[in-house]
Amino acid sequence: MNRRTFARNVAGSLLSASALAAKTSFATDNATPGPGPANSPLKLSVMLWTILRDQPFEKRLEIVSEAGYKNVELVGEYSKWTDADFTRAIAKRKELGITFDCTAGIKHSLCNPADRDGLLAELRDTLPVMERLEIPAMILLTGNVVPGMSVEQQHQSCIDGLKAASHIFEGKAIKGEPMRLLLENIDPEENPKYFLTSVARGFEIVKAVDHPQVQFLYDFFHEQISEGNLIKKLAENIKYVGLVHIADVPGRHEPGTGEINYGSIFRKLVELKYDRIVAMEFIPTGDPVTSLRAAAELVARSASK
Repeated sequence: MNRRTFARNVAGSLLSASALAAKTSFATDNATPGPGPANSPLKLSVMLWTILRDQPFEKRLEIVSEAGYKNVELVGEYSKWTDADFTRAIAKRKELGITFDCTAGIKHSLCNPADRDGLLAELRDTLPVMERLEIPAMILLTGNVVPGMSVEQQHQSCIDGLKAASHIFEGKAIKGEPMRLLLENIDPEENPKYFLTSVARGFEIVKAVDHPQVQFLYDFFHEQISEGNLIKKLAENIKYVGLVHIADVPGRHEPGTGEINYGSIFRKLVELKYDRIVAMEFIPTGDPVTSLRAAAELVARSASK
């Protein structure tokens, strides 16, 4: 199950039973994860669910490493691991020089106040795993629209939920990097019931939370389907962006295979001095190593123009 299917299933079950201060900067020379392919001006990562899901975890890390990337994002792959599984995964990560820069997989909703206690309990339970795997960031989803609640009430519930969640991460760091919560948008074609389909609303929520360890995950794939106008919103809100995800429309394939002008987006990220992770979350149309290398080369070419 990938994290998109996971999000739909979890939020559906919930129906049946969310600002970073402008002056704050987390990046330091020693705290941020290292760059991906050496010629990239941006720090690159790979969302692991997109890579050969029928292969063992360690093999998938090897594929990412072969493509030249040194950062990987997870979606709760560790949820049923034994101690031996953790030992093997950590050993392989260290052998390849890979950093786990982010994870996802929290099952509880932000937009439903009735789910708040479960959300916070799940975060507390996941925190030791994040520390063990040295993962500094967690993606949070709003969940599906709650019947009987107004948009305004659900918007406020996201704010309140993120404020409460921020207390769990407050002051905590992984290898000197402050741990962060990242709110994500999902488009209505993928999940027509999902609450947060708008990047604009997502930034409003993060700004209202106003906590230096709460930021926004700007997923260009989802926002292109939802509302478009990608670069304007990126430039206006760059201070609140803690992660960006890359895939083209339609099909969720490599940048350059669809309608999004990723060359312009990568140039704008460099121009804006964006210093967080750019994560490839596309499904390769062919060999994953070749596709990932090509995506990194596109980043490098675009930034040099």
